[in-house]
Amino acid sequence: MSIFKSMYVVAALATISLASCSSVKSIADKPVPTMETIVSLPQKKGAISEEKFNHWAHADLVSDTIPGMSLDKAYKFLEGKKGVTVVVSVIDSGIDIEHEDLKDVLWSNSNEIAANGIDDDKNGYVDDIYGWNFLGGNGEAAPEQLEITRIVAKLNPRFEGKTIENISEADKADFKKYLEYVEAYKAASSRHFQTLSRMEQIGANFAAVKKFLGKETLTLEDLKAINTEDETLKAQVGDLIGLFGRGLDEAAYLDYYATQKKNKNYDFNFNGRAIVGDNPEDFNDRKYGNGFVIGDKESESHGTHVAGIILASRNNNIGLQGVAHNAKLMTVRAVPDGDERDKDVALAIRYAVDNGAKVINMSFGKSFSPNKEWVLDAIKYAAEKDVLLVHAAGNDNKNIDVKDNWPNDSEDKVNEISDNVITIGALSSNFNENMPAPFSNYGKLNVDVFGPGVQIYSTVPKNEYAKYSGTSMASPEVAGIATLIRSYYPQLSASQVKHIIMNSAVKVNLQVLIPGEKGTKAAFSNLSKSGSIANAYNALLLADKMVN
Repeated sequence: MSIFKSMYVVAALATISLASCSSVKSIADKPVPTMETIVSLPQKKGAISEEKFNHWAHADLVSDTIPGMSLDKAYKFLEGKKGVTVVVSVIDSGIDIEHEDLKDVLWSNSNEIAANGIDDDKNGYVDDIYGWNFLGGNGEAAPEQLEITRIVAKLNPRFEGKTIENISEADKADFKKYLEYVEAYKAASSRHFQTLSRMEQIGANFAAVKKFLGKETLTLEDLKAINTEDETLKAQVGDLIGLFGRGLDEAAYLDYYATQKKNKNYDFNFNGRAIVGDNPEDFNDRKYGNGFVIGDKESESHGTHVAGIILASRNNNIGLQGVAHNAKLMTVRAVPDGDERDKDVALAIRYAVDNGAKVINMSFGKSFSPNKEWVLDAIKYAAEKDVLLVHAAGNDNKNIDVKDNWPNDSEDKVNEISDNVITIGALSSNFNENMPAPFSNYGKLNVDVFGPGVQIYSTVPKNEYAKYSGTSMASPEVAGIATLIRSYYPQLSASQVKHIIMNSAVKVNLQVLIPGEKGTKAAFSNLSKSGSIANAYNALLLADKMVN
C-alpha cells in the first residue's frame, strides 16, 4: 500500500482561456488556448485510503495532490449532456468477455449469426461475434518468439559460424547487420539462459540430496540434519537450505522451472505459427484465426486489465468504474506471450476500423519490426477512416527519439505519416521527482503525453481485480479520455481529439528523474511532446469550446 506524504507543490495547471476557437477545423493548424495559470497547492496531511488509492488515476491534481486525470470533475462537467455510443477496440492478448465488470459493455456484431460457421456479414471473418482472434487456437495460451529471435533464426542458415572473410562482397552488408542482430539477441536472452542454467543446477541439487537421504521429498529439517564430509554435497545442501529459507520448496521450484521452460521467446526452433496455420510473411494470406477472443484465462490477464481501465461498467456498483461510458468493447486478440507479428497487428487494426471502432488501444510494442510497412499502411488506413490509435510508449526506460519502438507513426522518428496516433508514457502517483514511472519510455518527439500507469487497479480474469503497472496501463487511461470526447463531441476528427488531449494536458513545473538515467534529472516538460499530464476535465472543456 503506497502512502502519500504531505508535500508543498507548485504546478502550472492547464486551464482553458475564454478566447478559444468555435470552429471544428483542425486545431493543429491554429492557435490553441493558453494554459499558464500557476497554482500553489497546500500540504496534504495523512495517508490516502486504500479505496482512494485504487482509483488514484481518476484523482485531481489540485484537490488531491495526485497527478490523476480529474475524472470525477470531468463527469460533473458532462452532467445533463448526451453522448453517442463509441466502439472501442482493444488489440491485446485474450480478454475475459465474461467478466462481471465487462460483460455488459461488449460490442457485438449484429450482422453475424453465432456459431453457424458462415460469414454472414461477408466481412471475411466467420462467426466474429465479439471480435477476432488472430492467434488461433480455442483458448490455448499463445507463446511466441521475440522478433529479434525470429530475425536471427531466419538469417542463421546464411551466416551462422561464418566470418567476414567467408562472405561475398554482395552479402557483406547483410552479414554486418546479422552480427548486430546476434549481439542484440545475446543482450536480450542472456538473463533467461542464466536463469535456466541456475534452475537446472537447483534440480541437480534436489536429485543428489534426495538420493543421499533416500527420500522422495525434502524438508528444511532434513537438510539441516545432514552431516557430510563431501564438499560437493555440502554445497548442494547449503544451496537448498538457502532456497527453503526464502520460503521456497521443491514444488515451487518445479512450478517456476516449468514456467521458464515454456518461455519460447529465445528459442530459434520454435514455430509459433503452427497453431495458427498461416504464412506470417505473406500479407495476402488472411484466412486464419477464429472468433474465440477470450484466450487462456489462466495466463492472459493483460488484455482484460487493459479493457477494464477503459470500459469497466460504471453503474453496477462492483469492481471499478472505467474511464468511459457510452462505449462498447470490441476485442481483437493479436498479442502473444512474446512479440506480436507485424501481419497480425496490421490486420487487427484494419479489422477494428472496418467494423466500426473509433478508438483503438494498442498496449504493446517491440524493438524490431521487419514488416513495418504493413503496419504503417494500416495506420494510414485508420487515419483515412477517422480512427484514433492510442499506443503505449513501452517499458524499457529509454528515449524512443533515439531507440526503436514499434509500432510508430514515424519511419524516421521525426516526420509522422499521419495525425491519428497518440503515444502515452506512464506516471506514478508521486507528485515529485519520482512522478515519471521508472520503467517508462519517453521522448520529446515520439511520446505525446503522460498518463497514470503505476499500480493501476482493474479487471483480471475470473471476476477478479488486480493492480498492474506499465505504459500498457497508461495508454487505456488516455484512450478512455479519447472515448469520452468522441462520445460527446462526435463531430471532432481523430486528429482533433489527439490534439485536444495534448493541448489541454496539465503542465507541471517539476524537475524529475529521467527513467533509466540513474539519478539524472530534467524538466518533466522535456519527456514528451506536450510535456504534460493528460486531463479528462480539461480535454472535455477544450472540446466543448471547439464545438460551441
